[in-house]
This record gives sequence, structure tokens and C-alpha cells, in this order.
Amino acid sequence: MDLHLPASGSLKAKRAEVRPILDGARHRFRISAAEVDHQDTWQRSALGFAVVSASAAQVAAVLDDVERFVWSRPGVEVLDASRTWMEEDS
Repeated sequence: MDLHLPASGSLKAKRAEVRPILDGARHRFRISAAEVDHQDTWQRSALGFAVVSASAAQVAAVLDDVERFVWSRPGVEVLDASRTWMEEDS
């Protein structure tokens, strides 16, 4: 997810907004989450989330919940959200 953090005036302020999103997603949904781009930009962030499941439907449901969680954060504008799927070859 590509985010805009308009109120952030420093990297410290940005971390204060991004960290609760990442920690909240990890604990609430039991997924992997990290900032994957724009680490040195005050008002931009790209977050990556990873989900593993035996069912594509379960992965989609979890990612839907994660997106709603991020969209609900005050002071955060979601610029883009995209998904990439990896499937095991049998």
C-alpha cells in the first residue's frame, strides 16, 4: 500500500504514524508487515503485507481486512493498494 502522511514533518513523526499501523496489522491479523519503500521521505510510505494460507479465499479475506484497517487510520491517505499472488507449484 502506498501512503501519504500529510501531517508528518519529520522522519520521527512519520515513524510515529507508520509503526502503529504495522504493529497493529501484525498483532490483529497475524501477518508479516514492513515498510518497503520511501523510508527517507517524510510524507510518503509504502507498506508491504504478507499472508500465507492454504486457501486463496482466506488470503483475500485477510488482505481485505488489512486494507480496511489501514484506510480507517486517521491522518493517513491511501494513494494505491495492489496485490501480488504467489502460488506453490505442485
